[in-house]
Amino acid sequence: MFSSLGLFRKQACPEDNCTRTTCLFAHGIQPVDPLIIPEPKVVPAKRSAGVSQTSSSLPSTSSPKEPPRKLQKVAHSQTKPTETSSRTGVPVLTIKPALSTVAIPVRQAMLKTVYDHYVVLYDQLLPQHPHLAHDHALKHEEQVYHNSNKFTYRNAVIQSVAAIKRRPIPTSYTHPSVGTEADLAARVQAKNDIAAFRLSTPALEPYVLSVPDLDKWGYITAIPDSLGGRQPSMSGSIVKCERCPEMFMVSSEFDPVACLHHWGKPYTRVVNGERVRTYNCCSKHVSEDGCVRGPHVFYESNPDILHARHPFSFLTSPSQPRSTLDIAALDCEMVYTTGGMRVARVSVVDGNGKSVFDEFVRMDDGVDVLDFNTRFSGITASDYASKAHLPLASIRKSLDALMDTHTILIGHALENDLKTLRIIHHRCIDTAILFPHPAGAPYRRSLRDLARDHLQTKIQTGDGSTGHSSLEDAVATLDLVKFFTMNKGKLSGSIPSTSVGSRSNATSKRVPSTGSAGTLRTPAGAGSPSATASRTGTPSTSSSSRSPSVSVYVK
Repeated sequence: MFSSLGLFRKQACPEDNCTRTTCLFAHGIQPVDPLIIPEPKVVPAKRSAGVSQTSSSLPSTSSPKEPPRKLQKVAHSQTKPTETSSRTGVPVLTIKPALSTVAIPVRQAMLKTVYDHYVVLYDQLLPQHPHLAHDHALKHEEQVYHNSNKFTYRNAVIQSVAAIKRRPIPTSYTHPSVGTEADLAARVQAKNDIAAFRLSTPALEPYVLSVPDLDKWGYITAIPDSLGGRQPSMSGSIVKCERCPEMFMVSSEFDPVACLHHWGKPYTRVVNGERVRTYNCCSKHVSEDGCVRGPHVFYESNPDILHARHPFSFLTSPSQPRSTLDIAALDCEMVYTTGGMRVARVSVVDGNGKSVFDEFVRMDDGVDVLDFNTRFSGITASDYASKAHLPLASIRKSLDALMDTHTILIGHALENDLKTLRIIHHRCIDTAILFPHPAGAPYRRSLRDLARDHLQTKIQTGDGSTGHSSLEDAVATLDLVKFFTMNKGKLSGSIPSTSVGSRSNATSKRVPSTGSAGTLRTPAGAGSPSATASRTGTPSTSSSSRSPSVSVYVK
């Protein structure tokens, strides 16, 4: 046996009458009361920094199953470069250095260089668009970074800055120079794609307006029953001026400054919290007198009256073998005459955008020009004297050789061009209907705005002396149809691709007639009573003295 270590000598034996001679425990020691240990006070866990002191002092009411706060997931910081809260001044990159292959100080320095050059480029735009330089610089630097590596980044930025310096100074937000290098490249590519795109008759069939839709949008679809060409001029008659409310006698011997009128259109703006109706030509209130002087003019839209000035007719039937165009874009320029508004220039391009016809029109015998309306038509007295050799009847024969009843005609507010040409045609595509106004019919977007928004092209930029170009407008309408066909299904607010004759609500709403008073009429001098109506969303309508379903000239 091993000897005892004496580890229990100080412990009382648990048996009161122990008889062991070799007991390990001590005998004769009084038992000690058990040790009482007080319960520790519960101290609340330390709160996170985001919790307020008031809420931390309250007893916890969270569920016992809720994990400790240190184990809860929290949102990670952003890893992409972001802009600061202020969008003016030099933008600041906020990106983790580990996520950038180029040192952040280098990128920030390059960003400041890009921003400084955008400030110089957009000097005329920043008062109206203060965020433009900041936003484009930030986007520009990010595009360069993603298209380069850490070895080529600096040179890529320097080259892009040199390209910015070579751009022409933009004068408007829609100028071709506005945007990053990638934006400009995308525009050029889109323009090249449109130029290379070829339209086909099957592709355009879904957008050809049905005859009921032609009627609803003011097209003349049938030859009037009255005798055509019986009264080519209104000379000697008393009519109401379209530019001012005065009555006047139509005569070739007219006063060139008899009419005081506004050449622009009325629009609504807010001044000191109040809606004010003013003209965009001179900013005068609609109740004030006109800002320019010119001759009295008149406009007619009733089909019977138009037929009396010059007879309507259909295009010729297709010949065999067919030698006419499958697709053509048409645009006309008009002038005021003693026989109402008459066509003075006709331009036609084929489906590839090539000009196939561009001629000035001499007025019929007994019809004299009252106003060439150069501000909008682009036609001057010298142009008319030197270039207008063929009357409308000869022009119609030339058009019949180019187009027939199967040709798909493309135009903007095409019903007005066909009325002045005295053509009745049932296969039409109208970009004013193809791209409806957000407010719906009878409002229409102008051709200039559509070309700017969808083609990034500026047209009708005349300063009042050059006016429009019917050839330029015809090409623009053709390109808009190309754009629509290429992007069908991607355009919001456009008519859907449906079967022929089954148009959406945007194309089937009737153009209502309105009273001669009110804001729906626009001053003459913009091509016609409502020539400027659709330029910024004014509805194209006819006055109470006109045919209810006939809309007036709109470009």
